[in-house]
Amino acid sequence: MTELQRIVERYARRDAGDRYSLLRPEVWRMWQERQRALLRLLAARPGRPAEWRATEVGCGAGGNLLDLLRIGLLPPHLTGIELLPERLAAARAALPEGVRLLAGDASVADVAPASQDLVLQSTVFSSILDDGLQQRLAEAMWRWLRPGGAVVWYDFTVDNPRNRDVRGVPMRRVRELFPQGGFKARRVTLAPPLARAWPAAYALFNLVPWLRTHRLVLIEKV
Repeated sequence: MTELQRIVERYARRDAGDRYSLLRPEVWRMWQERQRALLRLLAARPGRPAEWRATEVGCGAGGNLLDLLRIGLLPPHLTGIELLPERLAAARAALPEGVRLLAGDASVADVAPASQDLVLQSTVFSSILDDGLQQRLAEAMWRWLRPGGAVVWYDFTVDNPRNRDVRGVPMRRVRELFPQGGFKARRVTLAPPLARAWPAAYALFNLVPWLRTHRLVLIEKV
């Protein structure tokens, strides 16, 4: 069984229910925090959003691509890549016709070299337990970027002892994957178990940096 097949199998075992619904108070607090941090990073990028081209690895049901549309990127300039057919179908139903959606292994996806201003990934690398596939995917993402472009990385940094299907990706590993990048990183996202247990105290607990388990990183191709 390949690592891609194992990823599909691991996702099939998950029963998240409404755990990631934006109607849950801890989820919208996490989402709003991350969105504010991301918008600050993107506001400093050169050019206008309508000129940017962006690809998301692991686009899921299309939520992040919808956010890019809201800030001004154009549908024909967006590409989403998704391994799981049911998620790709959900993205197709949610997104405008002009958005390009690709199925399968993102490391061999049909994206032209040096064609993208932004390449995004959100909790994809923590679901890849094979170092070789991580490396191949990172190399593909870097290849797609034009000079001056950037990878937008969001993932958690510590292992979850209750979930053997994922592993944290610390900053040293991110630097190994993108050795030529220039990095702007910040800690975000209160540890999900804490956020779920005490959603009303999210802002208070989040004042403690070491309780934030994820990093939002802009990796620039200089």
